[in-house]
Amino acid sequence: MKLILAEKPSVAKNIADALKIRTKKEGYFEGNGYIITWAFGHLVQLYDAKDYDSKMAKWKLDNFPFIPSKFKYKVKSGYGNKQRQDQGAAKQLRVIHQLMKRSDVDTIISACDYDREGQLIGDSIIYRDTRPTKQVYRLLLNEWTEKEVLSGLERIKPNENMKSLRDAGVSRQWADWVIGINLTSVATLKYQKGGGKALNIGRVLLPTLKIIYDRDKEIETFQPEDYFKLAAIFRTDHNEKYEGIYTAQKEDKFKNREALDDIQRNLNEKPGEISKKEVEKKKEFPPFLFNLSNLQGYITNKYKGWTSDKVLKVAQSLYEKKYITYPRTSSIALDESLVGKTAKVLQTHSEDLPYKDEIKFKKLKRVFNNSKVESHSAIIPTYIKPKRLSNEEQIVYNSIKNRFIMQFMPLAEVEETRLYTKVGGVKGIFVSKGKVQLAEGWKKVEQMPSKDSFLPHVQKGGLVLTDSSEVTSHVTKPPKHHTEKTLLRVMETCGKRYKEDEDASTEAVLSGFSIGTPATRAETIKKLKDVGYIAFQNKNLVCTNLGRSLVETLPVTQLFDLEFTGKLEKSLSDIQKGKVTKDQFLHMIYAFTKDAVAEIKNKEEKIIHEVTSSSKQEVIGKCPACEGKIIESKNGFGCTNWKKGCKFVVWKNDKYLAAMKKRPTKTMVKALLKDKKAFVKGLTSKQGKKFNAYLSYEKNADNEYYSWKMEFNK
Repeated sequence: MKLILAEKPSVAKNIADALKIRTKKEGYFEGNGYIITWAFGHLVQLYDAKDYDSKMAKWKLDNFPFIPSKFKYKVKSGYGNKQRQDQGAAKQLRVIHQLMKRSDVDTIISACDYDREGQLIGDSIIYRDTRPTKQVYRLLLNEWTEKEVLSGLERIKPNENMKSLRDAGVSRQWADWVIGINLTSVATLKYQKGGGKALNIGRVLLPTLKIIYDRDKEIETFQPEDYFKLAAIFRTDHNEKYEGIYTAQKEDKFKNREALDDIQRNLNEKPGEISKKEVEKKKEFPPFLFNLSNLQGYITNKYKGWTSDKVLKVAQSLYEKKYITYPRTSSIALDESLVGKTAKVLQTHSEDLPYKDEIKFKKLKRVFNNSKVESHSAIIPTYIKPKRLSNEEQIVYNSIKNRFIMQFMPLAEVEETRLYTKVGGVKGIFVSKGKVQLAEGWKKVEQMPSKDSFLPHVQKGGLVLTDSSEVTSHVTKPPKHHTEKTLLRVMETCGKRYKEDEDASTEAVLSGFSIGTPATRAETIKKLKDVGYIAFQNKNLVCTNLGRSLVETLPVTQLFDLEFTGKLEKSLSDIQKGKVTKDQFLHMIYAFTKDAVAEIKNKEEKIIHEVTSSSKQEVIGKCPACEGKIIESKNGFGCTNWKKGCKFVVWKNDKYLAAMKKRPTKTMVKALLKDKKAFVKGLTSKQGKKFNAYLSYEKNADNEYYSWKMEFNK
């Protein structure tokens, strides 16, 4: 009997379906020689500092730096309550370890995601108590379709082969714990007055903040400059008109208006001659296949209300439903071994398209290129066509599918024309540009409108007449604020070779030299907002006063340095490749942390954040459990008697409501407390349809907790 551990229940179901297993038991599937169980992502977490030493329960500068001699793990904390272990996680851990000990189980297979985090999740569960006596293998897949699961089970590898990947995951986890616990604590003690949230300090958080801070400063210190342009309208002998921009020594922007005014005065009704005509036909290639950062940038830029975190969640859902390949990838090409499989996927998705006859499969270097693949190939659809998707899933899925199909469509073609018009007595020349789309090619896939700019059909030596002219004044513009799209691109390459208008081809993987990973960048941006360091202004990201003060006050400048952070991420990538050892990396992290703590301690105390607590909090209603007061906190609506053991709380990130795309509001909770029911509008079904319903929040019969109930008639 083989025991398979999946990272999530949905993945376990995909594996069970592939193996034609229908029997589901408490915490696992069983049948056909297999047992398939699951985690819920991480089931264990690192000890808190106070778990190692009780003196760490109270923050004092003298207690830091604190680095455990040996890192230990415990069952992860409960949702919204760090003091209690998650009962669901504890229960599932017991199920997994009981299954591992079954006498009929001879093989254990970790089927967690094929990345360093997935390796860490699986190993932290399998090796939690003692090293298992049974052989442990690894299932490494890029998608969860039936064919891939069955094929992957034929190619399982010994888990020991994944030691470098595990070391990279452990190194990342321990390093972030050491830096986060020590520097967050010391910085909060040094720079914050009052209780409340700590000043969050992190290896990936701060350099990302600095990118936004630097752009804000560029905009603030930008000195606008006036410049002028001279435009003339010329008329051909066929009475066709076109515009030319005055250019001298390849420059068409001038600081001196008087010189342009002098030229303009001599232009009216003057004849001109086409001194040169350049016509160039260009082929336009489609944009590269999506990696996660490019997908997030594309969607957040194109669709209102989307964040990179939301894109990742929707893509992850599509992946777990078997519709797309692994989304947390940094690659913009496919592994060359996938040629045959890709051809079949393309055939499946081309069947019903009006331009299907134009789609031709070829083994293109732009698409199949091992040198542009790091661990996982680019994101493409699988051969399974979804029958029903929510609106959000449709947006992400169509973007991925269309980008995939574009690769195998004809190239688009444009004709670019330049006319150079010379006017007698004028030293410079007038330049006119035209562009015409000759062939749509891949642009048909998303029906991209062509921006044609026509010029009249004239030849070199042709005569024209100056019809009119105008000198216009302009002002240089400051750089634009970062959006999630531009920020993700800087994070992906650590600012290397970065230009905002560059094609994605310049974003080929830089051997791990980046800020964070595809899987963590969206979470980093979200966390910066949640902790109050940045704010969103429509699509723009800007620093808050707190974020600015932190950048300008914290003396550990290395943490803001893209080069330093990039080297840390590169080291983790090198651990994964077996080029650097875990011990070498952690030794460097510990030394850095000790120096950073000493540096903060030795600096003069300065308050950059003062937390004031309001003495009067609005009472929303009476607690149905103990008749105490219900008030709103950051995480939920709860009873003031919670310290006395009252369990009543409505969490703001309640999973039941979240499944219907709702969060509890103050109005909703007030109605629940007053009328026992609340009429809630705009709930979303699994099929993506909106509906209204009455919700009640009632105490469970067998425990002290509360559950939701729904009615459609009052």
